[in-house]
Amino acid sequence: MNLDGIFLPVTTPFDSDTGDPDLGAFADNIHAWCAHPIAGVVVGGSTGEQALLDEDELLALVARAARSRSDGMALIAGTGAESTRATIRLCGMAAREGADAVLVKPPAYYRGRMSPEAIRTYFVAVADASPVPVILYHVPKFVPVEIVPELAGELARHDNIAGIKDSSGDLHNLGAVCEAVGERATVVVGAGTLLYSGLEIGSRGGIIAVGLLATGASCELYRTFVAGRSAEAGRLQERIGPLHKKVVAGTGVPGVKHGLDLLGLAGGPPRPPLLPPTDREREEVAKALERAGLATGSPQSV
Repeated sequence: MNLDGIFLPVTTPFDSDTGDPDLGAFADNIHAWCAHPIAGVVVGGSTGEQALLDEDELLALVARAARSRSDGMALIAGTGAESTRATIRLCGMAAREGADAVLVKPPAYYRGRMSPEAIRTYFVAVADASPVPVILYHVPKFVPVEIVPELAGELARHDNIAGIKDSSGDLHNLGAVCEAVGERATVVVGAGTLLYSGLEIGSRGGIIAVGLLATGASCELYRTFVAGRSAEAGRLQERIGPLHKKVVAGTGVPGVKHGLDLLGLAGGPPRPPLLPPTDREREEVAKALERAGLATGSPQSV
């Protein structure tokens, strides 16, 4: 499983009348993002509101993404559940719908019992059973169970664990994960503020929500870095970093979706209990897009 490059953790647009996922708008978004040299998409990640989706909804989104993506583009599905059994079952179903890999977060409801050994046993069982490669998902902001660097390094020895997405937002932790994993698996950055720094210290790509808004700039940052044009890549990081801070980190999924609306893509409201962005947040999103040089109103501006 090649995880080099920029992957987009796509949002889930919902029909304003029924509240169901709008599969047509979802496919239109993917077609627009595919105009850029992205390496793939992640369906059912945190930005895709996976925690708020029914199982059949997630699988329908995976199936539509499989039909809508460009040739050669990877499709990753978020399949982490609270029980090992449920996660394994969802991995198999997502693979049958066209997923090339699965992004699996650790279970957290029984947080006090989630020792490193419990987490190791969980991921080994999932990787043993999954018909497609597994990507570990470290996202302590939402899932308060850590995949510590030493454990990541141990799990990277499994033949069916392709990599780890580190969304800690901590450069020191990201570096420790890169060192622990080595060449056995791929580390990808999960925070748009750290894409350039992550590539410098050993990450091979990013699954970054800011790429949904600044797709061209994110892909160009990766391309120029790989080409050895570090100064140019650094300037692009200065462009997308504040956008991540203001929109992705500052307003979350509701703000990202509003940003997509402003760019001519299908954002729409989040699913309850998430609330739409406030008027002030809407203003902040619009200003952040303007400062990033993104013209509103046209999907091509991304």
